[in-house]
Amino acid sequence: MPKPLAERPAIVFAHAAYRLGDEFARRGTGFPFAEVRDAAALDARVGEADVLVLSGLWRDALLDRAPRLVLVQSVSAGTNQYGLDRFRAAGVRLASAQGTNERAVAEHAVALMLALTRRLGEARDNQVKRFWRPMISDPDARERELTGRTLLIVGYGRIGRRLARLAKAFDLRVIATKRDPATGAEGADAAYPDSALIEILPQADIVVLTCPLTERTERMIDARALAAMKPTALLINVARGKVVDEPALIAALAEKRIAGAGLDCTADEPLPADSVLWGLPNVVLTPHTAGETERYEANVVDLLIENLARLRRGEPLINAVV
Repeated sequence: MPKPLAERPAIVFAHAAYRLGDEFARRGTGFPFAEVRDAAALDARVGEADVLVLSGLWRDALLDRAPRLVLVQSVSAGTNQYGLDRFRAAGVRLASAQGTNERAVAEHAVALMLALTRRLGEARDNQVKRFWRPMISDPDARERELTGRTLLIVGYGRIGRRLARLAKAFDLRVIATKRDPATGAEGADAAYPDSALIEILPQADIVVLTCPLTERTERMIDARALAAMKPTALLINVARGKVVDEPALIAALAEKRIAGAGLDCTADEPLPADSVLWGLPNVVLTPHTAGETERYEANVVDLLIENLARLRRGEPLINAVV
């Protein structure tokens, strides 16, 4: 049975970098709060928390040390780090931050698409070397235009739908996979069931992953999927690193069986210094920052305040997981 929320709940924000407490203070709620930056500091404060706001610092063992805990508001869309059965047994609610970064992640996917098609990584490298690249006589070796190409969005949730709207400004044809295509394409030119992925991959010039990491999607982009892609195709991952079979991707990129990849996430993060991905010229890497903008704290605190109000009114939480 879920626990009731205290009249003045004590909130603990726990994140290594985000300044969530500063943003919360600006709202003037009057609720007591603390902000911690590491696991040791979280351990010291968790016992006083009615509400925890965190993601990467979570460990399920914290539930045993938090007798007052009513709600965990995740600051990330993904919740695979939380043991849901333990939450249910403890009567603690869990909500994700899904949707708070949909604009940012969709825009980042477009940025990676443009970085690869306009060869911005190469241009930056040439700038550092003070080298002015001459004109290229081979048309196939030049920058590409997006107009008229086909974009496949794998995982057509809020981020995917936002990306589809942005893609239409570039005159891209948009197709997508979703669990129930019978509900409609919702801005895409066509929608297919997840099971049709291998069949439709050969249509795509650009494949963008916006799906959650689940047992079903882990290593979904494997050697077979990569082999189904055009040799001129690009892969963009703004989902989770483990959605891709990384060794298979490295082989496909090194052997130029696909043209390139824009990766905001990798199987291991931070990406190990000895990873081959660092040195591949047809890869653009960003350090899992697709969802990070100057508005991220404000978006999360908006969600937190609304969910606190809903708890008090006995209404369903936004993005309720447990």
